[in-house]
Amino acid sequence: MNVLPYIRLMINKRLLVKNLLAHNDENSFYDKKLRIDLSNKEGKAKFLKHICALSNTNPKNNSYIVIGVDDASNEIIGVDFFDDSKLQNLINAYLVNAPIILYENIAFPHLPDDKVVGLVTIRAQEGLTALRKNIWKYYGGSVFFRDGSISMPKVFDVEIKDINSRIVGELERQASNNIEHTLDSVVAFLEKRQHGLKTQYKVFKEQFVICWSGKTKRKNDEEYYYRVDIEMVNEQVRLFYSALDEVQISYDEDSFSILEFVELGIGDQQRYHPLERQTLQFFPNGTYKIVNKILFNPPYFDRRTLHHIYNTNLSLLAKVNKGVVLGERELLDLRQLPETMLICQFNNVGEPIEKMKAFKEDLKKFPDTYKAYKEALRVLRKVKYNS
Repeated sequence: MNVLPYIRLMINKRLLVKNLLAHNDENSFYDKKLRIDLSNKEGKAKFLKHICALSNTNPKNNSYIVIGVDDASNEIIGVDFFDDSKLQNLINAYLVNAPIILYENIAFPHLPDDKVVGLVTIRAQEGLTALRKNIWKYYGGSVFFRDGSISMPKVFDVEIKDINSRIVGELERQASNNIEHTLDSVVAFLEKRQHGLKTQYKVFKEQFVICWSGKTKRKNDEEYYYRVDIEMVNEQVRLFYSALDEVQISYDEDSFSILEFVELGIGDQQRYHPLERQTLQFFPNGTYKIVNKILFNPPYFDRRTLHHIYNTNLSLLAKVNKGVVLGERELLDLRQLPETMLICQFNNVGEPIEKMKAFKEDLKKFPDTYKAYKEALRVLRKVKYNS
């Protein structure tokens, strides 16, 4: 289970991102990235370096990384929705005196529904932050510091001075929410029903407004949402987004719960598997916390059948790579390939994820398959970080 820290100040995160981009070049408390890649050691190492440097440079206040912004033009490009529920585990595994980090998906009206801006908030803890062990070309014990816009190694022989608290505090105050922003956001969200989506909202503790939308279906007398979008509009934070997976939503006066399912199976053996429950708990003093719990138990199948499916999938990927025109049955198998490869991964058959990553550019030619590929990686990342 991963419990995120209380949020003490209700901040409109979209306004905060705008203020950071408009008034501040990259500096000792703020960095921006077009994207981050945590799928390999190099990407993880660079991300950890920046987290370490920002934590050490700002021991008394928040630091930020904005993801999805073109560095040269400052244009907001957006990135895929990223579920960070186990990202703190990665930070704790590689950093000594690890800061508390929060990765939030911030919705912007001009971006497509499947794109957001990533906002990483970093709050330092007591003591110097350093690498716990080797990763990529960085050695365990390395300490990084923010020198202007550059994260660099540094020997610390003097006490770090708190030089940014006033500036960061003013930026956060400028981004404080107001009733106009909240009402505008609720109205804009409810307009999604014009696209055939079921939309609802709920106010908690007279302060927090959750909006959600999606298509609904019933199975075994249970209601499920799909094509789901869930936002806390006070802070412009997207809590959940998926074009494929299905969820059940429940709430009472004090909490809002999202139970996510993933549909996996072979042929007609498809069934829903609970993946994760995310619960927001609201308190009368204007604070809330998020509790995430992984519930997933992988489905297991006959290994001979899975080896056959795995080899068939490899043949399909080879055909796609060579530009061979696929038949109707092959196109259907290609659409199901990410899910069946994910099953192979959970059953330790071959190297399905590595093979898909090797053919990533080919999969992009088939939008539905590529979308399913990204969803498969998202599910795997959740389960992996939890383990």
